Formats: sequence, C-alpha cells, structure tokens
Amino acid sequence: MTVLPVLMYHSVSAVGGPMRDLAVPPALLREQLSALRAAGYRLVGLTEALDLIDQGSTDRLLAVTFDDGYRDFLTEGVPILRETGAGATLYASVGHLGGTAGWLGRWAPDFGPLLTWDELSEVAAAGVEIGNHSMIHHPLDVLPPRQLRAEILDSHQQLEQRLQTRVRSFAYPHGYHSRRVRDLVASAGYDNATEVGRRLHTPGEKRLAVPRLQPTPGHRGADLVALAQTGETGLAPRLKQIAQPGWRVARRVARALGKNLT
Repeated sequence: MTVLPVLMYHSVSAVGGPMRDLAVPPALLREQLSALRAAGYRLVGLTEALDLIDQGSTDRLLAVTFDDGYRDFLTEGVPILRETGAGATLYASVGHLGGTAGWLGRWAPDFGPLLTWDELSEVAAAGVEIGNHSMIHHPLDVLPPRQLRAEILDSHQQLEQRLQTRVRSFAYPHGYHSRRVRDLVASAGYDNATEVGRRLHTPGEKRLAVPRLQPTPGHRGADLVALAQTGETGLAPRLKQIAQPGWRVARRVARALGKNLT
C-alpha cells in the first residue's frame, strides 16, 4: 500500500533549551533534504503530493511542511529548497504576522520575528504553497463556536484576499482538532489539513487529519531517511491517539480556569 511521509518543520535556525526540537539549522536542513532526494524521494508541498496521488503518480513522494512562518524560512529555508529541488507548504499564523510567536511565551525571542505580509507574498512568489495555521495559534478543539469560526474563517479570508490565491491546506495549531473543528475546516473550503500524528499517512485516510513526522536537530540525513521509511516506531504514536479525548477534557477544564495547556 502506498504511504506518504509528511515532514513538519518549524524554524530554520539553531535554538537551545526545551524548544530546541522546533528548530533545524540551515546546514542540517540542507543535509536532510539532500539525503531524502538521494534516497529517491520527490519533495513537494502537501497539496501537490495529495493531488499527484489522486492522479495516479507512481513517484516516491514526500511532503515537506513548515509551521508558523518564521522570517528565517524566507532568508534561509527558501534558498535551501531551491538548491535541493524541493517544494514545500508553509502554514502562516495569520494574526501573528509581522510579530513574534507569542504562544511560545518566554522562548519566543529565540525564534526571531515572523514573516510580514510582504515577506509572505515573497514566499508565495517563490513557488511555496501557503497554508493556514489559524489566526492566533489557539488549540482549536477547546474554543467556543464563535471564536472557533473567527480563527478558521477570518484567517482564511485574509490569506486569500491578501495573496490573491486559493488556500487549500490547514494546519491545526499544536496539532489539536475534533470532529467539530474538522467539519468547519471542510466547510471553509480546505481539502486537506494536518495534525502531528508522528506516523506515515496512508492515502484513503482522512485528508483533514494528515499525520506528520517531526525532523529535529538530532536527525542526520540518514536518520531522516529512515524515519520517512518507517514513521515513528513504538507505542507512542498510538498511545497519544488513545489519550486525546481525555487530554482534551483536561485542557477544556484548564481553559475555564484561565490556563491554556498545550
């Protein structure tokens, strides 16, 4: 059965401390993508990968995605994508554009600024698919209906109007979603969306919950090729799936008490 590995990057930089896995330095990104190309993978954005599968492509496809929209994606990531012949999807946190990743708290300055609207247009002009990462990077599955609609619909409208392009792909902030969230994403006109998942995507699964694998600074090129071939091994991915309903209840209670658990 054909499977689709989907990679989930964030910042193209080097970051220390507890958030280090959200950043892959430029030289290592180049090594990782080059190793995947050498292993026979065709590197494309997520929507392109899914379209190619629908068209019956027999290529060994791998989808490359980046979350949040850090400026280093334009200054470091785009040149490396061009150099390695890779396509990608960038998910923009619309309400934070031109600012910083406030959801990271005291670690936000370590990741530098997010793209401005003009810079996001440059990224789109470079051939990168622009997807939506919601408005304010909230965990969507615990939001009240009116706020949830604003997060998904207002950000979608802004992206399409400002970029003058159709936006087909959505990434759930922190990976959290529910049937209610997925239904609203579908009604907004998206035909695919991503979670975390830490496993390979099997065509025929829900396209509004495509799982992704996370490259880290600990993955050399060969390590990432192995991850793309097998997905994350062990019980962790399955146990996290099973724990989601209970964890959602805990996060909803915490939110009612004024805390935002992610």
